Amino acid sequence: MGRPPPPAHVAPLGPLLLLGDILPLRLHHVCAARATPPAHPTGHTHTGTDGDSKMTAGQPLRTEPAAQPPRVRHSTPQAALQADIVPSYPPPESDGDESWVWSQIKAEARRDADAEPALASFLYATVLSHPSLDRSLAFHLANKLCSSTLLSTLLYDLFVATLAAHPSVRAAAVADLIAARSRDPACAGFAHCLLNYKGFLAVQAHRVAHVLWAQSRRALGLALQSRVAEVFAVDIHPAATIGNGILLDHATGVVIGETAVVGNNVSILHHVTLGGTGKAVGDRHPKIGDGVLIGAGATILGNVRIGAGAKVGAGSVVLIDVPPRSTAVGNPARLIGGKKGEDVMPGESMDHTSFIQQWSDYII
Repeated sequence: MGRPPPPAHVAPLGPLLLLGDILPLRLHHVCAARATPPAHPTGHTHTGTDGDSKMTAGQPLRTEPAAQPPRVRHSTPQAALQADIVPSYPPPESDGDESWVWSQIKAEARRDADAEPALASFLYATVLSHPSLDRSLAFHLANKLCSSTLLSTLLYDLFVATLAAHPSVRAAAVADLIAARSRDPACAGFAHCLLNYKGFLAVQAHRVAHVLWAQSRRALGLALQSRVAEVFAVDIHPAATIGNGILLDHATGVVIGETAVVGNNVSILHHVTLGGTGKAVGDRHPKIGDGVLIGAGATILGNVRIGAGAKVGAGSVVLIDVPPRSTAVGNPARLIGGKKGEDVMPGESMDHTSFIQQWSDYII
């Protein structure tokens, strides 16, 4: 038997709306109601629809009426701050490297926020809302290294206090920024290095851990080392001594042991190990002189000395001392002399292959 027809006083039902049909409609209306222009991080104020209230950068903007579409901001980066013409070194007339680099970082952050609104909130929170480089660095490191049990507020206070009490740590951070900007052709600017270069961030966190180690706060220093290794894949013992102007290029897999010493203006590529031989105790790790360049995947073991201006080729295993201005290549590494009359240190020039005349002849 067929279904009986509905009573005459009951109107027939239209097509049923399933839950899958309703949710997209509701989401569409919610998104449309919440669509607002992004907060501008440069300090400009925004006048609400009633014209009598102002909101500063960083505060949530008033929701625009649904009938008005969101305003699209069209702006161009400042020509003077394009990546190809931003200088790598402070000008001679600058009042100090730190203030000059910080002004460059803020200008680059404003330019990037104008060019890419999706990053505006991040750049404001990390750079533009802070009065100084050390505050910005402390905030960024704290948020990178915090965990559910190691709170960002605790780390921020720790980093701020250490940077304020040790001007040499701040100066080293500035030297590292200048080193990355001048040596790495992929570095788009100082702000790019500060925010995105994990090698730079790992070294700055190590400097704080090294201060803690010297203050006999070794448990906290080791905890910080562990977080740096987890987050950045860079393992530097808090007792290791590291100079200024350090570039950890790519940085992944870099290991530096407890008694290692790294001089000034040294460049180290990824997967480099400065380790012990496994047998010695006490002072058992390499000593790297100023201006040394260590290629990717190189391993230097034991209490050996790498002289100033030396090069260690990629993939080499070094178990003996390397004289200054010499090159060590191979597994095990062999010395092939040095390049005469070269003024620029390899750690600054980043020249990996100047010792090669021909592929079959490693004579300088």
